[in-house]
Amino acid sequence: MIGASFSNGGGGNVPLDDSLQAKIEETELELRKRFLELCQIVTRLTPCEDDGQPGVEKDKTDNVEECIPIEEQLWEPEDYEIPPHCIPIRCDVREAPWDRLTQVVENFDAIMMDPPWQLATANPTRGVALGYNQLSDECIASLPIHKLQKNGFMFIWVINAKYRTALHLFQRWGYQLVDDISWVKYTVNRRFAKNHGFYLQHAKETCLVGFKGVLPSHFCGNVVGDVICSERRGQSQKPDEIYEIIEQLIPHGRYLEIFARKNNLRNYWISIGNEVVIN
Repeated sequence: MIGASFSNGGGGNVPLDDSLQAKIEETELELRKRFLELCQIVTRLTPCEDDGQPGVEKDKTDNVEECIPIEEQLWEPEDYEIPPHCIPIRCDVREAPWDRLTQVVENFDAIMMDPPWQLATANPTRGVALGYNQLSDECIASLPIHKLQKNGFMFIWVINAKYRTALHLFQRWGYQLVDDISWVKYTVNRRFAKNHGFYLQHAKETCLVGFKGVLPSHFCGNVVGDVICSERRGQSQKPDEIYEIIEQLIPHGRYLEIFARKNNLRNYWISIGNEVVIN
């Protein structure tokens, strides 16, 4: 249980006000309740199978060469700490148990995805190796988003070449573009972390924010900013701040990440992807 006092900086503890203590206990109970709900989801979902190995799916993307994810080369398994209250589901999103998931979660308040956009040019990354396979726009568009969310927010990370595609996805799935979040990336030396671009070098990423339906009852607008400044980490690893923004925007919500990876797991989130860690 969360303690009922805090330090005043002078070595002593100051008792919390009764109303604040009650609020803390209420929040703690809500988090425990949410975790129990997520545990029920795990017990009711059957993991995907691949050649008799539960939870593993072969990548069936057409015309994409097999490759070893860069993080597999740079990181050891012990470098990944699985949050104790996250719900990772390892499978190919094209064959994920969406129907079973919607039986236990009628509506997600927030869905975030970082699609593996298919790049069309002959040398799309200009020599930078990608640590993942790519999916076509139509394959991404075919995800059953309408089953997962009738009311709520959609957060999609986009690259410059896919802005228009992402807007078409919003329209197809019934969302209105309402905002965007910019992530300005730094190196460990606090310099801009520039990547190759076609016209300009890129030191930021953009997450488009869509909305449809009715606002969640626990929605808290105008409390967080739209710019993240943080250090670049592993390939495709998003900053922790994006999860904090979503969680402050929709406290105690039902959160889903599609195309999740092993370095993007988060407490109280359901994370689905073929590269998540499940044990």
